Amino acid sequence: MSKQPVSVLTSRPDERPSGAPLACCAPLAARALSTEEAVTVAPLFKALGDPVRLRLMSMIASSAEACVCDLTDAFDVSGPTISHHLKVLREAGLVDCERRGTWVYYWVRPQALESLGTLLGAAGGAAG
Repeated sequence: MSKQPVSVLTSRPDERPSGAPLACCAPLAARALSTEEAVTVAPLFKALGDPVRLRLMSMIASSAEACVCDLTDAFDVSGPTISHHLKVLREAGLVDCERRGTWVYYWVRPQALESLGTLLGAAGGAAG
């Protein structure tokens, strides 16, 4: 079967994408974000701020890749609504995708997930 790439395809699941959305930040508890860092990070949190998108992200991240057919069936919203939410996650740089025949498969961009983890990680010795 030939692979038809979707226009937003930038990496494979096992590659580290160049131009990742967040390659910057020390943990929030270590120091305050700069204005530039906050501008870079805010769209990621905005994308994850919707319950459907947060659940989609969780479903995609819990496997190597997820077919849109499986993602759509897990929600009580229409297919176009799921497509919109997936587009928001793609545009934020959190996931990537590839069309294979009729279906589109999604995977988490590893560097985006690692960067968010670093940002949210607790700094040793931080007051709490």
